[in-house]
Amino acid sequence: MQAALEAYSLFRRERWLADRALEHTLRPKRNLYANERRAVSERVYAAVRRQRAIDHLLASLRPGLDALPTSRQDLLRLHAARVLEGESPAAVVRSAAFDALDARALDRLPEAAAALEKLPADRKLAILGSLPDFLAQRIRDELGPDAEAAVAAMNTRAPLCARANTLKGTREALMERLRGEGVDCRPTPLSPLGVFLDTRLNAFSLRSFKDGLFELQDEGSQLLGQLVDPPPTRVVDACAGAGGKSLQLSAEMKNRGELFALDVDGRRLEELKRRARRDGVHNARIREVPASTPEALAALEDLRGKADRVLVDAPCSGTGTFRRKPDARYRLSPDELTMHVDRQRALLEQFSALVKPGGRLIYGTCSMLQVENEDIVQDFLARHPEYTLVPAETRVPAAATRGGYLRLYPHLHGTDGFFGAILGRAKT
Repeated sequence: MQAALEAYSLFRRERWLADRALEHTLRPKRNLYANERRAVSERVYAAVRRQRAIDHLLASLRPGLDALPTSRQDLLRLHAARVLEGESPAAVVRSAAFDALDARALDRLPEAAAALEKLPADRKLAILGSLPDFLAQRIRDELGPDAEAAVAAMNTRAPLCARANTLKGTREALMERLRGEGVDCRPTPLSPLGVFLDTRLNAFSLRSFKDGLFELQDEGSQLLGQLVDPPPTRVVDACAGAGGKSLQLSAEMKNRGELFALDVDGRRLEELKRRARRDGVHNARIREVPASTPEALAALEDLRGKADRVLVDAPCSGTGTFRRKPDARYRLSPDELTMHVDRQRALLEQFSALVKPGGRLIYGTCSMLQVENEDIVQDFLARHPEYTLVPAETRVPAAATRGGYLRLYPHLHGTDGFFGAILGRAKT
């Protein structure tokens, strides 16, 4: 709990990213076992996921909360998260030296949380879901009666999911190897490459990982990669980052042809190079590109009109990944969302120039918001009559699609939220 308090205080008081706060806190604590480290992470993320609800409830349940030392406030919040996650208030109170006022607040927490169900629908979704008001309203407008289920799913822990590296073996061979290492696992229902790791562990410590037999990758991300359907010729991953989908595409290309992995962040591309060596990837052409559009176009002139497939997995609000990055919601504002939309439109325009006649442009995000997804695609199609929408169900299960697009939601599919569109360019 002391370690959790240190990390949570860095997040809440110093505005650190939650994952970096945890890494900074846990790195020097060599005396903690792996299961204790996971417990610290889970307690911090539970408090981050429910921060707005906890603050709202404790403000009325704990008189004088703001006058308490900040460390004591944060300790109370961490324990409140345990109660909201389903632990008995009495057991939580016994685990720490709380005074009578703190104990009473925790004891009344379940009843007070249940009372929030009577709030008007828009307020209830924002407070119980711990979302900014503008984001809660967007989700309500877009998902209607599914909004509450979607937000509840956002606030659960994501499963640990791996993608079999088919350059080194099949999914079935990977599961056999994992079971031999003491890992309970099962195949994912939608992706033919995915494996759920049901044993909570440090997957990076497994021999099978070090041998390059798998990468950790959400099932939804794997399905977005499958939209590309890469031929073994020339494929571009325009926003490669650290390369999760680049490695998947290389495996689907069977290491043949050329896979150009592009990004503006050279540090992330260095991580991709390390991962590629481990996975046995040989056909990746890793290239840092300038951030400004004119310079980037000049740097990519050799690829203009020559790519069979171009994947634009665009930077976005990340609303589909709140299960894994719960603090991202608190940094999202209407202005930042507008910035994402403008950049997505520009990236799709910029990299469409690389698609050859008869080729395909694949656009994707890890956002659940229409403004970053269908609206971007429809705007592009309206300005580019040479492109048409290719139904996503030609590449992924129909259950993962809606309106011809890949459309995944945590509450419906158990994946992160993902969107994907296949845009085919005419041959002439």
